[in-house]
Amino acid sequence: MFSIIFPGQGSQSPGMCKDFYLKYDLIKQIFKEADDILNFKISTLILEGPKEKLNLTENTQPAIFLVGYSIFNLLKKEHNMDFSNAKYFAGHSLGEYTALCAAGYLNFPETLKILKLRGQAMQNSIPQGQGGMIAVLGSSIEIIENLLNENKNKYKCFIANDNSDSQIVLSGKINDLESFATDLKKNSIKSVMLPVSAPFHCELMNRATKVMENEIKNLNFQVSNKTLVSNVTAKKMTEISEIKELLVKQIESRVRWRESVRYMIKEGTDEFIEIGPGKVLSGLIKRIDKDLKVSAINNEEDISNIKK
Repeated sequence: MFSIIFPGQGSQSPGMCKDFYLKYDLIKQIFKEADDILNFKISTLILEGPKEKLNLTENTQPAIFLVGYSIFNLLKKEHNMDFSNAKYFAGHSLGEYTALCAAGYLNFPETLKILKLRGQAMQNSIPQGQGGMIAVLGSSIEIIENLLNENKNKYKCFIANDNSDSQIVLSGKINDLESFATDLKKNSIKSVMLPVSAPFHCELMNRATKVMENEIKNLNFQVSNKTLVSNVTAKKMTEISEIKELLVKQIESRVRWRESVRYMIKEGTDEFIEIGPGKVLSGLIKRIDKDLKVSAINNEEDISNIKK
């Protein structure tokens, strides 16, 4: 039994989807539609860069969605791949919106526009340069939570992404993250500051929550028979009222990716198909359970391999 997953921020790179764009009219049509909806050439930014502009959150979020959505439709319409039997649809952070659109809960124009707004709101939630994120490698969630509790009067950092058994990402203000990194080093725990411009998935995103609450409430959700797994609860969600509520909470909540993957496995998933740029989620899933079958699709060779 397979589940479909979509990547989040950090998977982007200039030139992503270019091979598909050059080969298929369908991709050209979807990219042109996106340019028209957003009223700027997001297609050029995706295909050519510059990297610095693509990495701006307000551009990254709709760009990654556009690539994932385009490849998903390419697989269905040009390669006759049947995803109707997928057990779950899920995505990492903004990838949850790609999952919602692919599963039929949201239409393409609305998803594109809401992600442009979401990116702007999250970018503007805290002055640029004041907040950031740090990846902790080779440690457990329990150890990190204990370290944070023991030092809560010294610095204020938040677990933003529980990605796998050996990768945890934290958000906070830069000076707090630097103090935290020093304590990690003392405990022989490796960490890496991430090249992001804001501290996502923590209470520092509160201004973004206020902006998005009204926007999400007014989205035109459709009924679908597909089942999604929420980043916030690491459990399935099917009711539209629940989906709206959890999308708002997701902005400040921990992305429970490790728990989400374990939930999908427990419920019968033995194969994951990652659709979109990069192979970040495939790597994380292999760290969670090395025996699972995992495929990432973002070029022609990947399509040939999965068809076999």
